[in-house]
Amino acid sequence: MSTPHESDGYLAHAPGYVANDGPKLITSRFEHSDSFTLQRYLATGGYNGLQAALRATPQEVHQQVREATLLGRGGAGFPAGVKWGFLPPGKHPYYLVVNGDESEPGTYKDRLLMERDPHQLIEGCLIACYALGLQQCFLYVRGEMALAQERITAALNEAYEAGYVGREIRGSDFSVDIVMSQGAGAYIVGEETALIESLEGRRGMPRLKPPYFPAAVGLYGQPTIVNNVETLSNLPWLLTNGAEAYRSYGSETSPGTRMFAVSGHLQRPGVYEVQHGVTTFRELIYGNNYCQGIRQGRELKMFIPGGGSSPWFFGEHLDLPLEAKPVGAAGSMLGSGAIVVMDDTTDAVKAAWRVVKFFARESCGKCTPCREGTTWLEQILRRILDGEGRPADIDLLLDIGDNISPGPYPAAAHGELEAVPFPPRQTTICPLGPSAVAPVVSTIRRFRHEYEAKITRRDPIPVMAVPAGAAL
Repeated sequence: MSTPHESDGYLAHAPGYVANDGPKLITSRFEHSDSFTLQRYLATGGYNGLQAALRATPQEVHQQVREATLLGRGGAGFPAGVKWGFLPPGKHPYYLVVNGDESEPGTYKDRLLMERDPHQLIEGCLIACYALGLQQCFLYVRGEMALAQERITAALNEAYEAGYVGREIRGSDFSVDIVMSQGAGAYIVGEETALIESLEGRRGMPRLKPPYFPAAVGLYGQPTIVNNVETLSNLPWLLTNGAEAYRSYGSETSPGTRMFAVSGHLQRPGVYEVQHGVTTFRELIYGNNYCQGIRQGRELKMFIPGGGSSPWFFGEHLDLPLEAKPVGAAGSMLGSGAIVVMDDTTDAVKAAWRVVKFFARESCGKCTPCREGTTWLEQILRRILDGEGRPADIDLLLDIGDNISPGPYPAAAHGELEAVPFPPRQTTICPLGPSAVAPVVSTIRRFRHEYEAKITRRDPIPVMAVPAGAAL
């Protein structure tokens, strides 16, 4: 499958799901053209997980999720069952909020889940609500995802009519309402507290933590669990087949499968479901079962392992498994499940500028270091690309980055630059600021010579003299 590419080497067309040999826990219905309908869902085992949950107690369902070690798929990778346990007792009502505001650069796996298998997501929401004793779920979908909104709305109508959502579900005493809410297209509401602010009708800006950890003080001031679309989509298979069967896939510490959106300079970009913690970057990028290598037989230059906000990786990282701990130990993250591959024709400075420009535009403006710093980073990178760069600009970029996401970056002037500390330190409320620093430090660390080659001006910056006695 071919795909158009931008000449600067970063922004690539986002293709759809590509079937590959291997376990398909959450993408098994994608091969059907009517995969989004209730008829197809029921014909392929849909809502069996909910029925299995209703035959058990809520505590037993919660315990199954704990035993399965279902890790969150939204970025942090925190175990869902443990997260559910943070709800304080006796502070009803509790709420479930589904984070469907997938907006990380390079990421488009959750969109496919919402478009192609919305009933699976709805069933996952129901199982989570049953396990936690919740009666209200809010499904927040990114503003630009019109087809996902349409499919989820139709699926909810079907589920209500068939008695899978609403009062006394399938003859039980379990009742729950699911409401879909449309976002307005702001990247920042992918952060859980900003999403809650948006749901409450305010401008999407992150809240301070503490005290506003959602499990303690969330939507409408009540305890709230925020889960990712893919995380919840795992629950129907898990409840149908059991924790032991789920743990038979993936690694011991990262069981199950995970979806990855792989884009960029590849022979066959797409979304792939792979075994979590077992498959390596090399297998995913070069394997015949997956992306089949770099386009036109070119060489790999660099790749972003976990969406635009993650520090960049290079050839020596290819044999790392797709698992949070080893990737974190190497200085980056799997994040949102997006891998962007760049070949040896890529301009490293321009690639960094494109990512920084995105974060500068999407900063909500609440924190001064992020509001000002990301814009400064973008302007300096643009100045370098336009041939107006100054000799001090490289160290200036690092100094601004250090004020957003403190280093240390020792001996920067001599090229001995450390990676961005991971997890990143930050002077901001949320990680958006450090996300803009990651591409800058990643490229200066490895391709400083490309920056220096673009900085051809050696004349001093002119300073306008102020006449004596002039008012300042």
